[in-house]
Amino acid sequence: MQQATSRPILEARDVHKHYAAHTALDGVSLSVPERSIFGLLGPNGAGKTSLIRIITQITGADSGEILFRGEKLNPSHIGQIGYLPEERGLYKKMKVGEQLIYLAQLRGLSRSEAVARIKKWLERFDIKAWADKNVEDLSKGMQQKVQFIATVLHEPSLIILDEPFSGFDPINANLIKDEILRLKDEGAAIIFSTHRMESVEEMCDSIALINRSHKVLDGPVKAIRNQFKTNAYEVEGQGRLMVVHPDFEVIEQKERENDHFYARIQLHAGTTPNDLLRFLIGQVQVHSFQEQIPSINEIFIRRVRETMPETLNETANALL
Repeated sequence: MQQATSRPILEARDVHKHYAAHTALDGVSLSVPERSIFGLLGPNGAGKTSLIRIITQITGADSGEILFRGEKLNPSHIGQIGYLPEERGLYKKMKVGEQLIYLAQLRGLSRSEAVARIKKWLERFDIKAWADKNVEDLSKGMQQKVQFIATVLHEPSLIILDEPFSGFDPINANLIKDEILRLKDEGAAIIFSTHRMESVEEMCDSIALINRSHKVLDGPVKAIRNQFKTNAYEVEGQGRLMVVHPDFEVIEQKERENDHFYARIQLHAGTTPNDLLRFLIGQVQVHSFQEQIPSINEIFIRRVRETMPETLNETANALL
């Protein structure tokens, strides 16, 4: 994954947003680097959509500010932003080609420039034959492709994608993933909001996690995963593993066929991986030995549960 530059394309500073008695955002600050993929994560109702609506100027913040390349966000920046909402909004009765031309012209492209770009995108997605079809005649997946094209056709500097893989089969999800990565390589910054944590792990340079209107975690993906390490190691091998030692603790152990085993062992403070490995080699044949680093999904669940009110956390524990 390409290393993101430190310069932010977008900054949110102490953003607050209220709807009647509901607080959607309570002092949220974050920074999205240029030429990066930034994961905006959180449970349903956490405040992600409210923040996106402020960035896209659909609504305004009650207080705080959004900066776009160092300038306070204003209507002149709209042409540099592309937004793919979770709730798609194509005109069902319009033909695909006509609709894309119309949307491109709303973003400031001339008709001839729009037609040239649309042709390339339809060929790239292998849907050129559908240009004269009404949107309602397309499958959900094809409609998603058209919506994606409409989002990026004006070549925005910042692209906001809300659940971009929704409705796609694995092959087309891969196609969209490749296009997102290509757009990043060509200079765009992408804010990527999704519940698919495997996609976050694979694609994002950095993330922010919002829960109950507050930002509860942010930073580069690799640094966050390292931050949540528990000093545990996964071991696979052959033989009879007996770990009784003051410096190690077996968290999990499974016996497998032909005298093989799997174990998860936690090191106590001051103990090194080499200490554990030397101990194991004296007992068994070690076939694999690796540090267990938590996934973004595990970190997501842990941080959300940590920031729940105690009564809700007790309910969640009872349901799990």
